[in-house]
Amino acid sequence: MTVYENPLLLKQADPFIYKHKDGFYYFIASSPQFDRIELRRSTTIDGLRTANAVTVWTKHEEGPLSCLIWAPELHYIEESWYIYFAAAPSEKAHPEHKTFQHRMYVIRNKGENPLEGEWEEKGQIKTNRDSFSLDATVFEHKGTYFYVWAQKDPAILGNSNLYIAEMENPWTLKAKQVMLTKPDLEWEMRKIPVNEGPAVLKRNGKIFITYSASATDENYAMGMLAADEEADLLDAASWEKVQQPVFQTSDQNEKFGPGHNSFTVAEDGITDLLVYHARDHKTGGGEALNDAGRHACIQPFHYDEKGYPVFGEPVPNAAPASTV
Repeated sequence: MTVYENPLLLKQADPFIYKHKDGFYYFIASSPQFDRIELRRSTTIDGLRTANAVTVWTKHEEGPLSCLIWAPELHYIEESWYIYFAAAPSEKAHPEHKTFQHRMYVIRNKGENPLEGEWEEKGQIKTNRDSFSLDATVFEHKGTYFYVWAQKDPAILGNSNLYIAEMENPWTLKAKQVMLTKPDLEWEMRKIPVNEGPAVLKRNGKIFITYSASATDENYAMGMLAADEEADLLDAASWEKVQQPVFQTSDQNEKFGPGHNSFTVAEDGITDLLVYHARDHKTGGGEALNDAGRHACIQPFHYDEKGYPVFGEPVPNAAPASTV
């Protein structure tokens, strides 16, 4: 089985790796400064460690896209590249906004190589509710594109729930928007009740959505939803919620708060890989978002007799992240 040394990249939270038809792996994540969007690419995963990071978009000086650029994802839809991300207004300009005022946005590049060419702002991805929203991902199923994201409903306890909708086009959602899960299990509500960071995996006649829950410190952990590929994906009843975390802190391996994952495939074209961030230390009760020590990691996983993914536990780092 393919083995990679971890961490893959330092201080790269919310990592997303996409293998394109051109043979390149594309890497994108939250910049530790939260002020830009960077891309890097390589024909191998290990090559991403030394690949040049190219800044393709920078936050605005003012307005709704001027602060805390979070969790970008790169997708290729209908012969164009799209980056979905969340942004907030400047706290200096709007101190009353605090941290959790994000909305979701998308930019487009029609070129062959997304590290080159021009990125066009396509605006805000608007939902049926104007509230804190972030962590969008996109997947195609039977010719239809679906958008999955995290958003706050003031009537529900917690920071965010997960929702799904069909897409009218890559920057517009259709009206039917369905909540798939809210934080209602003990392990999803440690310090902060939250469901966020969805990632989609289609395998073995199923569609799996992993997500992350609880505060972004060592309490952070991954959960999972599953639906039959023939089911109505816009019917919440089609989705089974696994009751226990599927990936969580390993004290023994010194990997804390693994989550906000994505999926890719190894160079052999067969081995499925879990991409995630984790800390190599506990935050000591401080504000986790101010600690940049979330490092991108990657490891293979397998499936059980039901065809469900089995992620195991976070593998230990090859060396302490501070010295890698």
